[in-house]
Amino acid sequence: MTASTRPVGLLTLQGDYGKHRQAFAALGRVTRDVRRPAELDEVSCLVIPGGESTTLTRLIDRGGLREPLRAFAAERPVMGTCAGLIMLAGRLEGERRGDFGVEPLGLLDCTVRRNAYGRQIDSFTAPVGLGALDGSADPFAAVFIRAPRITAIGRDAEVVISHAGEAVAVRQGRLLGLTFHPELTADLRIHRAFLDLVR
Repeated sequence: MTASTRPVGLLTLQGDYGKHRQAFAALGRVTRDVRRPAELDEVSCLVIPGGESTTLTRLIDRGGLREPLRAFAAERPVMGTCAGLIMLAGRLEGERRGDFGVEPLGLLDCTVRRNAYGRQIDSFTAPVGLGALDGSADPFAAVFIRAPRITAIGRDAEVVISHAGEAVAVRQGRLLGLTFHPELTADLRIHRAFLDLVR
């Protein structure tokens, strides 16, 4: 089985992975739940969905997934959305290591501030351009829910989507981190662009 025909991995420890499953199904791709290190061997790429970063940290460590996830990301594509971006980040702003039980994987060369766009009632949708990601001209309706902010970007990462002058998505090689939820729209362009990283 080649990398492009293996299932898409969904880290199904907690969070909004069901909508990601639907998006990939609409693109004709089979998904596989990943909860244990050995299951990473069976997938071509991995999505770390939105959810609650404290809970994700605890479940990743309880399942012995921290080092396997880092090793996987060194070789295969990983997309993190909202809390998934927090888990991919190199650094958290305004929190000392381990504050609130959140410990990122340290994979993306960026600094992230949790819940920086506000609480649940402050959620919003805004049009963003995907030109730097996939070359398309039409705006994408990005859904921000208790979203983190990317507050600094290192030399290894590049901004691929912006909103109101701020980075809302960064790419670093095969890693893609988004502050918003692309799975909460019928627009499949971001999921399609992520699959392009597999090929």
